[in-house]
Amino acid sequence: MDPERARELLARERERITHDLSGLSPEPGDDPTTTDPADRATDVFEAELEEGLSDDLRARLAAVERAEARLAAGTYGLSIESGEPIPDERLEVVPTAERTAEEQARYEGDA
Repeated sequence: MDPERARELLARERERITHDLSGLSPEPGDDPTTTDPADRATDVFEAELEEGLSDDLRARLAAVERAEARLAAGTYGLSIESGEPIPDERLEVVPTAERTAEEQARYEGDA
């Protein structure tokens, strides 16, 4: 894949993730001192949900950073597992891909 195209895809992915992360902050007007048990339960559920979403987004941001480091090192587009080229079509869809689709399927099956 052309390095400029890779930079563009990774920048777009970083921007999207950063935007999604910024949307997880508490809304003004949220009252953490509510005493109604149902409201408190809802608040706890929503906080835990947002924490999980935040963790996922931070992991995806770390994947962008690893991909940017591979791009700088000249190894972007090569599998971290085998060194085989990752098809451009895959990188267009998943710009942070670290493995070929087959290797990723095996990796996830072993996880």
